[in-house]
Amino acid sequence: MNCQPWLKALVYKCIDINHSCSLCDELAEQPYPLCVACEQELPWLSEYCLRCALPLPMGGLTCGQCSRRAPAFEQVVALWHYGFPVDTLISRFKHNRQWPLGRLMAEMLSSGLQHRYAEGLARPDLLLPVPLARRRQRERGFNQAGLLARWLSKRLAIALNERLLQRTRETPAQQSLDAKARRRNLQRAFALVDEGVVEGLHVAVVDDVLTTGATAQAIAALLRGAGARQVDVYCLARTAKPGQA
Repeated sequence: MNCQPWLKALVYKCIDINHSCSLCDELAEQPYPLCVACEQELPWLSEYCLRCALPLPMGGLTCGQCSRRAPAFEQVVALWHYGFPVDTLISRFKHNRQWPLGRLMAEMLSSGLQHRYAEGLARPDLLLPVPLARRRQRERGFNQAGLLARWLSKRLAIALNERLLQRTRETPAQQSLDAKARRRNLQRAFALVDEGVVEGLHVAVVDDVLTTGATAQAIAALLRGAGARQVDVYCLARTAKPGQA
């Protein structure tokens, strides 16, 4: 049984008609349902670690953790801080099945990536969404990272493989764990159906939010071990350290 939503029917409003802003209900007057004023007020991520995109007081730096131990991924590309109202939009997309909001954010991320490509960011050969545990996907009915990767693949004309990366065991939800527990939780949690597929490729892993980076690190290490030339991470938002604004 296919539990994925019929994307064209569910998200057509985001691309075919002009309508109200998703945040303030005023007329958007843009190709997507977000007015200029609300778009400018989003928590854009402008100063961040060059490797893991951790919000920093100033740009062009590498955070202490990445300086001490370089991650397996090359870099993280994220549009926003995980703060209001982006956190609410992601929650509504992920937990309330409001797929048009996910499509809106994916469109904005694809535009941001196209701008970065024009400035010299290397385009990947393949997109891989972070997989959900089977039980969690049955409960939710879809994988939000898979949907984001589909929309990005179409807009960016980059190949997508939703079945190559698999979650091999059920793990507790990451939200309730600290950074050290998250790393232990993800040990041997992922596997590749065919390791030869990624050999020599530049791969981008797609997820909705990057928190501690434990999931991205586990997957990137797996891909590099299978011969991937480079691994990047694409996500909508990046959280700050606990207690950091």
